[in-house]
Amino acid sequence: MSDVNDQSRADGKHSADEGTVRRATTAATLGNIAEWYDFGIYSYLAAVALDRVFFPDAGEWASVFTLGTFAAAFVIRPLGGFILGPLGDRIGRTKVLAATVLLMALATTLLGLIPSYGTIGIAAPLLVLFIRMLQGFSAGGEYTGALTLVAEYAPDRRRGFFGSWLEFGTLVGYASGAGLCAILIAVLPDEDLLSWGWRIPFMVALPLGIVGIYLRIRLEETPAFRQLMERSPAMATLSFRRGCRILLTHYRSAALVAGGLVVAWNVTNYVLTNYVPTYLTGTLPGRGHHGTSESFSTALQVGVMLVMLAVVVPVGRLSDRIGRKPILFTGSLSLVFLGLPAVWLLRSGLAGQVAGLLIIGLTLVCFAGVAPSTLPALFPTFIRFGSLAIIFNVFVSAFAGTAPTAISIAVTTTGNLDWPGYYLVGAGVIGLFSTLHLTESAGAPLPGAAPLTSGADRLSPGAPTTP
Repeated sequence: MSDVNDQSRADGKHSADEGTVRRATTAATLGNIAEWYDFGIYSYLAAVALDRVFFPDAGEWASVFTLGTFAAAFVIRPLGGFILGPLGDRIGRTKVLAATVLLMALATTLLGLIPSYGTIGIAAPLLVLFIRMLQGFSAGGEYTGALTLVAEYAPDRRRGFFGSWLEFGTLVGYASGAGLCAILIAVLPDEDLLSWGWRIPFMVALPLGIVGIYLRIRLEETPAFRQLMERSPAMATLSFRRGCRILLTHYRSAALVAGGLVVAWNVTNYVLTNYVPTYLTGTLPGRGHHGTSESFSTALQVGVMLVMLAVVVPVGRLSDRIGRKPILFTGSLSLVFLGLPAVWLLRSGLAGQVAGLLIIGLTLVCFAGVAPSTLPALFPTFIRFGSLAIIFNVFVSAFAGTAPTAISIAVTTTGNLDWPGYYLVGAGVIGLFSTLHLTESAGAPLPGAAPLTSGADRLSPGAPTTP
């Protein structure tokens, strides 16, 4: 099978086979579904079962401890990024991505096998902590590797469209995990849920991971990576230290822009997917406000994600036509002006909760539909995977993944229920500054790679397709 015409055309462009581009996007997307299903189910079971299974004597601090183990994965994510990202620049994208799915699937399955605190005592939460760190290590290479893979396979004029399918996969993974958790919460008695029902979502991880591994190991390397190996094979031996020096010396501004976009995007993501369920089911009822039951809160989350699924790919396609920056500006301004009102709406009954969740979710789509095609265009091929892995994971771990825990601690200690809104507004300000300094990349070749087209480009540049 030949994916790319290896001979340069007269105009210097390379042509990608449309079917191969779709297969690569499908493999990345389905692997992403498995990865983020695994990573996300912990969020949806945290306030419902896991705090009682692993922290039964912690009282009102149980949710803080459970969210703390969630945050522990982000402590180790930079290590995964520092190791797996540069490795992907040396040995190739597909090998590393197959390994990340395998590790995540095994870790998640093991998480579902841990005995409760009542059975083995303090060893139970310690095992949870260890396995969450394994998941974090895997996640350190997964998402940025998938970004790199799809960006390097996608034709220049449709990189936004194909990149948005990655977030479609992320949302499917999260929604699938949340939906399965919602069903179990609704149909199982509380005693059964705590004794064995919570384990089922973790057991499902293994077959999902096997599918992801199978699809990824069948892929050839990306056109951009093969071009690099043909032109400058010595780049594959670039040391980690030299790669970091090049990043900090020549791409420092790009790194800061990427980090700011990552913060705005992921603070919004983790507030919505990880903190809001706890806020609705535990924090608000505990302070005399109208909350929701665990099953209904999860159902609301699934509903919002279905709306996001319907619009994330059109948003990515739109960015190919009008540019990435207008959509990123829209998302950042929405956080600044609507972040606090959205949180106020969460405290005003069912209609307000639906409206608040939709505001946060649709704002998140402005980043999710565009960032997967924006971030890879900031760095050249020979350091792209490593740079994205390091920057993404450092900024996520320091500012975004820890946000739910920090918000929970702030609300618990101060009693101020507006802290989620403060975080969203701050993320919006960071997003605005980053977008102002971003160079528009829509339609342009990736740095260090020849211009890339496909058959669909030649037939109809704006024609919608599916991966």
